[in-house]
Amino acid sequence: MLVKAAYDEIADWYEGQFLGAQQSDPLGISAALRELLGAGTGVCLEVGCGTGVHAGVVRELGWTPIGVDLSAGMLRYGRERMPVARADAQRLPVRDGGVDPVVAVMVHTDMPAYPAVLREVERVLRPGGVFVHVGVHPCFCGSFADRSDPAAAVIRPGYRERHWTKDSWTDQGIWDKVGAAHWPLPELLNAFVDAGFGLERFSEGGVPLPIVLSVRAGA
Repeated sequence: MLVKAAYDEIADWYEGQFLGAQQSDPLGISAALRELLGAGTGVCLEVGCGTGVHAGVVRELGWTPIGVDLSAGMLRYGRERMPVARADAQRLPVRDGGVDPVVAVMVHTDMPAYPAVLREVERVLRPGGVFVHVGVHPCFCGSFADRSDPAAAVIRPGYRERHWTKDSWTDQGIWDKVGAAHWPLPELLNAFVDAGFGLERFSEGGVPLPIVLSVRAGA
């Protein structure tokens, strides 16, 4: 039985206010998808699709987006943008080697068991398939990073410890509402390797210091 997801309670705020406040592509999320996913045809599975806000970019690249998310509240909006299913990212309703490519966009901090999610993504990817991870940069974003000054980031102790927290430098974001998981960069990248992926390409987005770290990995 699927449990109630944390995002269920903030889905309306997320769609109406949080996304509405985003201008163009300030964090380089769409740019990262275009660079690392690239053009193609066929089905592209998005794990943790939420409201489906990234489906348009995936579709522009030629792919047919479908999404999976645990939050029924977020999927109320997501199904307006692409076909979706409610499911746990650790138990994807996809057969072994059944899909290529897979993307996960700005969700790894929402998943305390992200290494297990990576193993599940590797299971459903066809041999030679591609997984694109676009996520919060672990070195410059977290409870240890104060970004209240737009021109700088103050990094305090805490980066080296894996943890889950609701501490945030702002009350206008998501982490203070639903919490976030943090892995130091080596642990995050090692989780890809441990899941059986080969790391292929990387990119960073956001200014003046990176906010987003993206990874293209091959099955």
